[in-house]
Order: sequence, then C-alpha cells, then structure tokens
Amino acid sequence: MLSLTEAQLKMLPEMAQLLQVRYRILHMVQMLEPIGRRALAESLSLAEREVRRETDLMREQGLIFASRTGMSITEAGIQILDVLKPLVYEWSGISDLERQLKRYLHIEHLTIVDGNVDQEPSVKAMMGMEAAHLLTKNAKSGDIIAVTGGSTVAAVGEQLTSSKIRGATFIAARGGMGVDVKMQANTIAAEFANNTGNEYRTLYLPEHLSEAAYNAMIQEPVVRDMLNLYERTDIVVHGIGSADEMALRRNSTTDEMTALRENGAIGEAFGYYFDETGKAVQRIRTIGLQLEQVKKCPTVIALAGGAEKAKAILAYFTNAPEQTYFITDLSAAQEMLKIIRTEK
Repeated sequence: MLSLTEAQLKMLPEMAQLLQVRYRILHMVQMLEPIGRRALAESLSLAEREVRRETDLMREQGLIFASRTGMSITEAGIQILDVLKPLVYEWSGISDLERQLKRYLHIEHLTIVDGNVDQEPSVKAMMGMEAAHLLTKNAKSGDIIAVTGGSTVAAVGEQLTSSKIRGATFIAARGGMGVDVKMQANTIAAEFANNTGNEYRTLYLPEHLSEAAYNAMIQEPVVRDMLNLYERTDIVVHGIGSADEMALRRNSTTDEMTALRENGAIGEAFGYYFDETGKAVQRIRTIGLQLEQVKKCPTVIALAGGAEKAKAILAYFTNAPEQTYFITDLSAAQEMLKIIRTEK
C-alpha cells in the first residue's frame, strides 16, 4: 500500500522538484546571508527571474527578510529547513545513496550534499557547514583538534563563526606545503581557533624532509611537543586529495611524478599515496599527524567532493577508520557508486 507521500508524488510528480529548488534557495540564503538576488542566482546556477519569484514567495511566508545588505533567513525559515531536510533527501534519492555508500565504506556516518563542488562553489560552503555542525557537536572542553590544509577544510573554518566550541586546542596536522599560505594547515588551524575563541599550535616546517633533516628536527623541543599532541589528538578534520594534485602542491620533481603514476597512485592523505586497491605505494617522510594516529582518534571528520575525486576517495577509504564522519557531494557519491557497481 502506498504511503501518503508516495501517493502525493504520483498525483503531483512536479512537487518534488519544486520543493528541492525552494529548499536549496532557502538553504543558500541561510549559509550566505545577507545575500542579494543576483549573487544568490549565481551561487545556485539559477535564472535571476526564478530566484526573484521564489524569494518573493518566501518573504511573504515569513521565511526570509530583506534589508539593504541583502536577504537573510528568519527563525521560521531555519525551522522549515530542519523539518524538510529528511523529506527532501528521501525524495531526491540522496538518503538511499547515503545508506548504500556508508555500508560499502564501513564508516560511522556519511552526509551527501546536493550538487557538484567542481561546478558550484556554494557546494563547498555547504560541505563546510555540515562539517562545522559535526565538529561543534562532537568537540569537548580540553580536546585537541588536528586540522589539515586545503580549500575544502578551509571552508569548515569559515562556518565556525558562531561555534560553541570552548576550551579546545587546534593544531596543524602537518607543516607547510606549496606556495598558497592561505590553504596551509597552519593558517587554517589558526582560523579555526580564532573563529571559535580557542588556542592553536602551528608547525612551521617543510612537509617533505630528507632523512637527515627529519632525524634532526624530531629532537627539537618544539617539534617534540607537537609530536606529543599528535599522540593525544581527539578529533581530526581532513581532506582527501588526488595523487597528481597533491604531488603538484608538494612541488614534486618530474621523476617523482612519474614514479607515482607508474605505481598507480590515485589518492593521497596524511602523506600516503594510495593505488586503486587502497595499497600505500609511497609515503612522504614528514613531521605531522600519521595515519596510524588518525585511526586511534575518537572522531574523524573527512571532506572531499567532485566526481573526479571518486577513485581517490575510494582508495583512501580502504584504510580509513570506522569512526569517520564523511562529507561529500552528490557528484562524487554517484560516481563512487558507479565505480563500485562496475567492480562487482
């Protein structure tokens, strides 16, 4: 026998699509408030005329309000989003996809954000919001929270401005990498701490060290203090990179890049390069949080999106701890499921 929702969709199949559009608009207003109609339309890849029509309706319903600086969400709008999220995800098939992938990846929790992070910049902000919510929910006073680099992890810090995290210490999970200082773990850890009113510790060392330099550095008191913090880390927030992308960010030589490709490296996390089977084919000698330490952490929050990263994500999750909370986008999730079905 059909449920009421199923019966409604049979009679009004256009209802699901309209609800999803309005949900996304309201959700985006919540994330980017205050925001103008044009900027909102660009963020959602929708026509400005459509956004105007829908936001006018939402304003009449008391879900948003407009000011000189732009549109913002009301308390009623926030309540509507909370109530509608399970329904929207069920209608769109996202909930079923979450269940399937969570079983395959053998992890505690998986959240799929609607959209494609490679085509819609707003999707990265949505992933950041989901991760910020998880971090706020799980963090306790006295926790040591390790943070890696990358633009996706940086998006989490941007959503922590009203965080309730107190008495925690944020630490950089590794040293500097590449030339973009804003995307380095040191900078992002500092932003997490500053946005939440907590302390932070940084690691200003090159990520890729020779054996002699590594052995010398680990004897330094400051470095030894950081190594001790890594052993006591309670929460990790990290991204997952493709092998080529991470090798370029590390300014790897042509020979190093060639060796990675010959060994079949497709994914990277915590200085390990993985092939399609999840085997670590290369490990960077680095002072930073190690994968073995990550596996001992009570809470791990991982973020990665985009269909092109699907293989890299699957490679990493062969080694990921079960206590991982993974946040991805719909394009990556669909591509992962396609790969999994092809392999069976």
